[in-house]
Amino acid sequence: MATNGTYGSLRDRGVGELIKELSGQVSALARQEVELAKTELTEKGRKGAVGAGMIGGAALIGLVALGSLTAFLILVLALALPDWVAALIVTLLWAAVAGVLATQGLEKLRAMGKPVPQMTVETVKEDMQWLKNRS
Repeated sequence: MATNGTYGSLRDRGVGELIKELSGQVSALARQEVELAKTELTEKGRKGAVGAGMIGGAALIGLVALGSLTAFLILVLALALPDWVAALIVTLLWAAVAGVLATQGLEKLRAMGKPVPQMTVETVKEDMQWLKNRS
C-alpha cells in the first residue's frame, strides 16, 4: 500500500493522496484480472477447437455415409445384387468411422470443462474478500 510499507506513513499522507493511490491499485488489479481471463479463455478455446474439429469431421463423414447409403439404395432398386452388398459394406464402414469421431469429439469437449475463466473468478472473489476485510 504505502511506498515504504509502514502504517505510520499512511497517517502522514492526505486522504486525496491515499484515494489516488487506491484508485491506481484498483485499476491495475482490474487490468490484471482482465488479462488473466483472456489467457484462461484462450487456453480453453484451444482445447475446445480440437473437439469441435472432430465433431466437424464426424459431420463430414456422416455426409459421406449418407452418399454411400444413397448409392446403396439406387443399387438395390436396380437389382444388382453384387453391387448392393458392396454399397452396404461401404455405408456401414463410414457410419462406424463417423460414430468413433463423434464419440471422441464429445469426450474432448467434456474434458475441457466449463468455458468459464475459473482462476479469474477465484481471484476476483479473493480480491473482494480482501477489500471487505480492509474496511
